[in-house]
Amino acid sequence: MFTEKEIAYLKSQILTRLATVSETGQPDAVAVGFEFDGQHFYIGGYDLPTTRKYKNIAAGHIQVALVIDDLASVNPWSPRGIRIYGTAEIVEHTGRMGPGEYLRITPSVSWSGNIETPASKEKRSLNKIIHVQQT
Repeated sequence: MFTEKEIAYLKSQILTRLATVSETGQPDAVAVGFEFDGQHFYIGGYDLPTTRKYKNIAAGHIQVALVIDDLASVNPWSPRGIRIYGTAEIVEHTGRMGPGEYLRITPSVSWSGNIETPASKEKRSLNKIIHVQQT
């Protein structure tokens, strides 16, 4: 689903923003650490079952969004990143947080900006999306 450059970028990052939705429809976004194995994203945590993100997914609200981004440069201003929609499930996994329950995110669509090539001044000013992939 991801290009080689996108995979390299994702594997170089350790922080994402994860958005889930509650039973009442309230969106919840939180910055979390993650691991990426080339196909799935894994999100763990201390006492994960007590978190909103876990409870939202356990309640069957499995549609999620991720944003992984950073600044390639501040002068000139050059943000880059990948936005991902997908589904989440609770799985047993051994990762950065040790063995236990993790959220596994399976991507279904992604958009990336300034990953394949650095943005030109025109692209930065228009905030163009460079790459979109869907499965």
